[in-house]
Amino acid sequence: MSFESLETVLDTAQERFDPATAPAMVTAVFTRDGVVRYRATGAPAGPGTVTERATVFRIASMTKSFLAATALLLRDEGLLDFAAPITQYVPGLRFMYGGDEQRVTIAQLLSNQSGLAEDNAWGDRRLGDRRESIQALAEEGLRLTAEPGELYQYSNLGMSFVGRAIEAVTGSSVETVIRERLIDPLGLSRTRFSADEYPADVPLAWGFRTFDESKTLSEEPYVGNGALACIGGLFSTVDDIASWVAFLSSAYTDAPIRPDLMAPATRREMQRIHTAAAPGGNQESRELDAFGYGYGLDVEHDRAFGRIVQHSGGLPGFSSHMRWHSASGIGVVAFGNCDMFRAEVFAAQLHSDVLAAENIVSPSSQSPRSAESWPETLVAAQRLDEALRSGTPLETLDGVFAVNAMQDVPPAVRQRRLDQALEETGPVKSAQAPLEQRIVAQVGPAELRWRIECERGALLCDARLVGLSTPLVQTLIVAAADQH
Repeated sequence: MSFESLETVLDTAQERFDPATAPAMVTAVFTRDGVVRYRATGAPAGPGTVTERATVFRIASMTKSFLAATALLLRDEGLLDFAAPITQYVPGLRFMYGGDEQRVTIAQLLSNQSGLAEDNAWGDRRLGDRRESIQALAEEGLRLTAEPGELYQYSNLGMSFVGRAIEAVTGSSVETVIRERLIDPLGLSRTRFSADEYPADVPLAWGFRTFDESKTLSEEPYVGNGALACIGGLFSTVDDIASWVAFLSSAYTDAPIRPDLMAPATRREMQRIHTAAAPGGNQESRELDAFGYGYGLDVEHDRAFGRIVQHSGGLPGFSSHMRWHSASGIGVVAFGNCDMFRAEVFAAQLHSDVLAAENIVSPSSQSPRSAESWPETLVAAQRLDEALRSGTPLETLDGVFAVNAMQDVPPAVRQRRLDQALEETGPVKSAQAPLEQRIVAQVGPAELRWRIECERGALLCDARLVGLSTPLVQTLIVAAADQH
């Protein structure tokens, strides 16, 4: 990374931070190797205290990524069936829509498509409720606002039922299972469910609230840990979150961290959209091709940068946000100890600035050679390129085209279109750069676009293969560059 430009970006972000929104704030930029730069400011626990890189903040709903990962581990081991109704593991729950009881699955709960209404305001105060109390509410019947699987609605209550399912199949509290399965094996020693678990010398941020636009601040006691702690109870540090994200995002590399602990494919499953959602809040200020919820994580398909994975956390007295670029692993995290601090807005702007400074771009606009094609795609393109440059009839190429290709566009029609294109571009030049230098775009492993230089312009060639055991060209379009 360019550390000089990173310092400038962080300085600018620090200037944007309004100290009236939180008594203390810490933010960090990280890669898969850990935190590379950070900024800390304010008094986290009253006058005379200083915010440090190691200061512990409540991370609230960022906890959901740990819950989802734990559920997926148990699914991979055959202990949880994501397609099964949650009542298979937690009997007595009742979900009502239109007067009828509905079947709600674990997958629907984890991806926020259960039909349960959004419940942030209510859920924030319910973290410490007894399990029996929440169970009793659910047995009375929970009213859905949509049929299960219909649309995205963020439900803390619904996701907490996955915690109950984890307890049912393991015989341990969900907090213990998360710690034993993920937190401790990954060495996240400053990530805990209770402030009481930290030694006296560990700096803990207190929570604060304001009701007069920060003219006065009042200390906000930590919301307790109980039935809903598994969806929002964790405390952590910027370094531990950087390590957690490195574990998740390394699934997109050739050397994933701890493949013995969790399959890379399962980690990638967390980080893809399972429930589409309408962009809102911070998303509305940026250009997104898609937005939705994965398993315990939000996923954005940013037009400028590609896939961004993120999640916010908010509880009375705290605001937090983590986000990362899945391809590069570059991410940011921000914590503040007042819910007036808009951590997501702050972190999203910082992250965009960091990615821009690092010249990170979406795969659709990257240099084509930086995207990985199937070997068969490149071989087919090479053979097609040689035939087009030499005038060899395409239908004579063995082992290149799928059966449909010459049926969809008969050889005579294909030749006529090529001749028309050459009338505009002039003859193909005899001297051409190597094919890899003439690639224009690569949408995916099976699609390639390249140029063939001509006397008065160029031909653009688009080949798309079908993913058989031996991929073959199903579509080939050749046109003059200014018409394509």
